[in-house]
Formats: sequence, C-alpha cells, structure tokens
Amino acid sequence: MLAAQDMHRERPACAPDVRHFRRAMQALQVLQLDFVNVLIPAHNLVLWSRLGAYDRRRFDRFVYDSGDYTEQWAHEASIVPSDAWPLLAHRRSAYQPSKHNPLHKLADHRDYLEAALEQVRRDGALTAADLPPLPGPTRKPGDWHRSIPRRALEYHFARGDLAVARRLSNFQRVYDLPERVIPRRQLARSHDKETADREMLRRASAALGVATGRDLADYFRMSPRETAPRIEELVEEGALARVDVENWQEPGYLSLSARLPRAVAGASLLSPFDPIVWYRPRAERLFDFHYRIEIYVPAGKRRWGYYVLPFRLGDRIVARVDLKADRKAGRLLVLSAYEEPGVHPGQCADALAGELRSLSEWLSLDSVLVTRNSSFARELAAALRT
Repeated sequence: MLAAQDMHRERPACAPDVRHFRRAMQALQVLQLDFVNVLIPAHNLVLWSRLGAYDRRRFDRFVYDSGDYTEQWAHEASIVPSDAWPLLAHRRSAYQPSKHNPLHKLADHRDYLEAALEQVRRDGALTAADLPPLPGPTRKPGDWHRSIPRRALEYHFARGDLAVARRLSNFQRVYDLPERVIPRRQLARSHDKETADREMLRRASAALGVATGRDLADYFRMSPRETAPRIEELVEEGALARVDVENWQEPGYLSLSARLPRAVAGASLLSPFDPIVWYRPRAERLFDFHYRIEIYVPAGKRRWGYYVLPFRLGDRIVARVDLKADRKAGRLLVLSAYEEPGVHPGQCADALAGELRSLSEWLSLDSVLVTRNSSFARELAAALRT
C-alpha cells in the first residue's frame, strides 16, 4: 500500500522538480484540497511527506499552468489529472445544491446564476469578489461563511459550467470557462457511467495497492453498492485479483500494478487528508491506528489535540503529534506528542525530531518548541536538543 502511494523510497536528494511532482501525482491520482492553515494547508503536507522540501509556488505552476491537472469534486474538492474531467461528467450533471443552500431563497436566483456565467464569458476569469454582491443569510458564530457570489460560482463549478483556472495567494479560486482551462481533447471525450466508474476504480486500485471494495469506492467517493458490479468486471478483466488478507473481515482486491518492495524506507509526518489515513477504517485495519481529526471537537473533549498528524516510520505509524506554526514567534509548536503502543520511545523520538527540524526549516520557522505534557513529549524534547 505504501509503495502504491510512492512512500517506499527516500525523499529526493535534490530539490524536487516537475519529474518528482508528476511521479507523486501519478501515484496519488487524487490530491484532496484543504486550506486549514494551523500548520500548512493539508494538501501541501501530502507532497511534503513524499518529496520533502519542495517549492510550493513551483508546484502551483505545475498544477495550474500545465493543462495536465484540474480541480474537481473527486474525493471531496481535489486536484486530479485533467483526463479525469470526462470521467466525472456524470457526477457534474447530477449535481443539485442542498435544499438549505441560500441560492434557493433568491427570488431571481436563476437570473443571477445566468448573469454570473455571462460575466465570465464576457470578461474572462474572475473570483467571487468580481460579481455583484448580494446579501446572504445572517452569519452565525462558528459558521464557515460563503457569500452569495461565491455560492453562485461554486454551483457552476460543481455543474461543470466553470473550471478553476488558478488559486490566488489567499487561496481564492479564480474561475473561467472549461474550454479556456481544460485541454480540448479532454472536453471532447465522453464515457458512459459504467465505463467511467470502472476507470475510476482502476485508478483507485492502483493508488491503494490492495483494498476492500469499500476502500476502492471511497477513493473517488463512490457508492459501494453501485461499484460492486464494476469491481467484479475488473476482476474478470484481470485488472484486480481477489485475495485474502490476514485479519480483514471483507475480501481484498490486489491491483495488477501493485508491487511489494523489499523494505519501506524513511519517515514522514502525514496530513490528516493523506490517502494513507483519510479513510479511517482502512487506517485502523492496516496500521492498528485509530485516528480522528478533532478540529470540530470542543477543546475539553479532545483526546489528542486540535490538529494531530500521524507519524510514519518505515511501514508503521508509530506516533501522533499536535502541531501549530507560530509564525509571529517563528516557532513550530508541538502541543502534544504520543507514541503508539509497542513502540520504542527513544528510537521514535529521534526520528520524529529529525522530521520536525526539517519541517520547521521548510516552513521558515526558527525553532521547534515541545510542550512537555507526556513522557514521550519529554523524550522528544530531549531528542531535539541533541
């Protein structure tokens, strides 16, 4: 599974370039976007886990300027290869906004949506700030605010009337017509739903190596019930092989492209939305690692912390740490740190200390500060001093 995700080798010794970006994205197939910036946007950390210190601006140019990648609703909002655009056409055509979407409350919402689209046709790429403002619902404390113009553009994006041309430095989407963003050859392609679903499952299986049917369905957020016959077709085709996996209660499926390296090298912190752990039942089944992100859990009820990252050492997840970038003070804060059961604390702490030093340097932070709230945190603080 780690080899399928390009996590079985050491990070590049040189500065990562387009070749490394392409190899990582080929392994991932789907890069889930998340812009919570407690540490660094989570999708940036996914690339860090595989490549180490890379130039984020260079990666953005690679994604948005090459024509080879685009944003789509895949596994949530994601970057995918542009040849996934026709595969996701049925999802776009079936999109309907939630009944709670404030767009429904606009007396002339269809006119407003059409006017927004016409403005893009006439004036070119734009952000929500470029549309005429309209009052939206009253914002409640803790709400994730979306303006009416933003919701209008997101509607057109979900339907495929618009595509994302790029992201601004504040993470805002810049929207344009698909024909100005997506390569013409991809816009011209079409697939029936069964063919498209089968291809997405094929890509999911290559990215997972070995998986259950639910694992495969989750990768592109598909229905397990609808994907079951497509998986059987891939078995008949020879793209998947049924396998028994020790301690799995469900049948496993091994990808034709799966490879088993002699060993898995290196260590890496993992984003909460890394494919290695994003489907929590799979992470628990593979690594005996129970993981939940606790951002939305009240502080007093959190078990591990606010923004907790798993730490991989070789082919095991050996610890978890709650991290925060204190940019004003120039420090990487380790608010809590815990080793997993059966892990040698000293060896784990040494490896984790090295990863934290490298991460803080990449984030242009001057130091790492550990809060000593556990015996492992004290081990980690000592390792950072050596």
